[in-house]
Amino acid sequence: MQPQADPFIVPACYEEIEILFQDPHLLLINKPTRLLSLSGKHPLNKDSVHFRLVQDFPTATMLHRLDFGTSGIMVLALNKKVNAHITKQFQSRSVVKCYNALLHGHLAHDNGLIEYPIAKDKPNFPLQKICFETGKIALTNYQVVERPSDLFATKVNFTPATGRTHQLRIHSQQMGHPILGCDLYATDEAFLMKPRLMLHATTLAFDHPVTGQRVEGICPCPF
Repeated sequence: MQPQADPFIVPACYEEIEILFQDPHLLLINKPTRLLSLSGKHPLNKDSVHFRLVQDFPTATMLHRLDFGTSGIMVLALNKKVNAHITKQFQSRSVVKCYNALLHGHLAHDNGLIEYPIAKDKPNFPLQKICFETGKIALTNYQVVERPSDLFATKVNFTPATGRTHQLRIHSQQMGHPILGCDLYATDEAFLMKPRLMLHATTLAFDHPVTGQRVEGICPCPF
């Protein structure tokens, strides 16, 4: 029998969740970096966005996730009907998400579309891989914001048209410009340039499930 690998225990996150918007139907929140979206199976990985919020909002349910290292805006439903309504919007891709990221190096073009299909890299969980045979279509639009003179990096806006696991991180890697601070896909140099994953969800737009009005949630980038 092979020895089991030690479980991954996430470090404690001392930052609080900021509530950006609240009504009887939903919450918009700012998730801190280095906080799980949902609690892990290991009892030491209980702390998460969901675990914290159900203390004050017992009916809150998750509609989507952000990676452990990603910070920024998330929406949570406060009842089943709202959950079902917004879930359908995610499935139909009518929810528009925008992220800010710091990429290693200077991008040659000011904007573009990244089109690499993504599949699970099963022997290397939780890694994903680019696979043109079995991968699912993945589309990411990018727009350069700036190329800082004091840092060999490029700040970009990402607007993904699909929501694959690790999509922005692996698409950045495939461009040859991994996200700074990325522990899974960056080079050692890019990983060590920043103490956190430099990826932040800045905006989230969807139709309010009760009023029908378009909600444009904004969470300014901290870097």
